[in-house]
Amino acid sequence: MAKYDFKYVIIGGGMTADAAVHKIRELDAEGSICLLSKEIYPPYARPPLTKALWKGEEELEDIDLETESANIEMHLACSIVRIDSSSKKVVDDNGDEYGYTKLLLATGGTPKKIPKVEGEGIMYYRTKEDFLKLKKLVDENTRFGVIGGGFIGSEIAAAIKIYKPDTEVTMIFPETGICALIFPKELSNYLNEYYRENGIEVLNGDLVENIKRNNNEYIMETKNKRKLTFDVIVAGLGIHPNIDLAKNAGLKVDNGITVNKYLQTSNTDIYAAGDAASYYSPALDKFIRVEHEDNALMMGEIAGANMAGEQTPYEHLSLFYSDLFDLGYEAVGELSSNLEIVEDWFDPNNEGVIYYLEKERVKGVLLWNVWEKAEDAREIIAEKGPFSLKNLKDRIQP
Repeated sequence: MAKYDFKYVIIGGGMTADAAVHKIRELDAEGSICLLSKEIYPPYARPPLTKALWKGEEELEDIDLETESANIEMHLACSIVRIDSSSKKVVDDNGDEYGYTKLLLATGGTPKKIPKVEGEGIMYYRTKEDFLKLKKLVDENTRFGVIGGGFIGSEIAAAIKIYKPDTEVTMIFPETGICALIFPKELSNYLNEYYRENGIEVLNGDLVENIKRNNNEYIMETKNKRKLTFDVIVAGLGIHPNIDLAKNAGLKVDNGITVNKYLQTSNTDIYAAGDAASYYSPALDKFIRVEHEDNALMMGEIAGANMAGEQTPYEHLSLFYSDLFDLGYEAVGELSSNLEIVEDWFDPNNEGVIYYLEKERVKGVLLWNVWEKAEDAREIIAEKGPFSLKNLKDRIQP
């Protein structure tokens, strides 16, 4: 059983961890840093796994974040099972101990599974290892079932079809339309038809009830009595935040690991950032947890700075984006089809700005094929209003 001691220990191997590493090193040239990751690969950019890598815009080596260049010690394929905050150490599944002065939990999330379905071999897509496996399967097979109509499902389905146009891709999801939980109804329904025009079978309003493997193929049965056959099934249903380590260490958790404005947990020597962290957003006046790249990078950087001695509050209202064939968008703030929606279209379903309101204040902005206007969106969200279509129309121009 080995024992190590470091000034900074980071649990997690994603973009948040990498951003923290580089910021710590910028402020503290000599302090020892150890990164502990479950993955077998060093930190890498995650968005290209459903976007640029499939389009041929980037190669696999391009997504490496070069974390090791910051002069750190890295332990990969390392699973941390316990935090002992009283003696300021963490313990892995081999019994090895890592002492820390400051600890960062950048633990990310685990893919959600299909409820009540134990389908052997279903791919829950999230990692670089998943990309390599799926790409090989796409090269070798023809019939693909994609479960989920949200961010991940819509991106994976489009990515497979773009990469190999002669594949048969079928999407199955319970909502009425693609991304129906966040987009206006008409836009969501439009996406159903748009995906069909791009050669994808869209089975909206249906649920997977059973999946059986029969030799080299999968037989799927749905609530609507469909019986579907696939070579490969991929699920993109979102994630559960990895909070068990924090919870078992006695840290405050809710919908994530709760942090203050400096990203400290209920133990001030332990910080949390990224997908697993729940923080107060001054702009939205509520605690939120965000699972997107911009938040991962900015939150990791601020956590690293504060671990190294700064006291910078995290007040960033993050941006997220997606590409869906030839359509794309950027968004800021809170998007939910349950909020009041104000649509300002320049070209219906092809170019426009969609505002999400609560009590006449803008809580989120969807920039549909409108680019480089995120800062304008943030300014509107910061304003008190009251807002309506009358004073939002043409407020943001393409």
